[in-house]
Amino acid sequence: MQTPISVDEKKDFVRWFLNHYQLKKRESVWILNYLMNHESLLSSVHFVQEVKFCPRGMEISAQGVSDPPFRFYKGQVMTNDAEKSFHDLRMNQDEPVYIQMNFDNAQQSSKYALVLEENPYLPKDYYLNDRDRNEANRLLTLSLLKHRQREVESRIDEALVSGNREQFKVLCKEVTKIKKEMSSFL
Repeated sequence: MQTPISVDEKKDFVRWFLNHYQLKKRESVWILNYLMNHESLLSSVHFVQEVKFCPRGMEISAQGVSDPPFRFYKGQVMTNDAEKSFHDLRMNQDEPVYIQMNFDNAQQSSKYALVLEENPYLPKDYYLNDRDRNEANRLLTLSLLKHRQREVESRIDEALVSGNREQFKVLCKEVTKIKKEMSSFL
């Protein structure tokens, strides 16, 4: 489990962000400054990726990225109106709000990484596409076949030591079958 991010850490990040990036929408600057000046509200803020899955969230973009300037999500509704989100922030200060920051090299930013939390609303298989899922299944099957091969080879060694020719022949056929099955996954 991740340790909670302190209000001071969030404040430091927002201050750093505002000093280093030009935002696409000026209202975003107002919102971030408002958050920085209201610690009780900032304590309910969670910086996450893929905010569109959250019950209440904002997507704020800096200049230089292709993402939209601003988006506010509440339930199944999405709006570009920053004033509506600002009003919602003020009226519902105790509700958690999730914020996604879009800026150049965000994935490499240590400052962002310090405040970034795991998004609890992401679907379980969100990061797996069909190709990844198929590759994962292929690797799992190969791993299980290799394990089975090692077990059978160990039993072959035992059959040789004990002089059991019949068991040796049966086990050799089984290893050949396993190797043939493995070749279809390579």
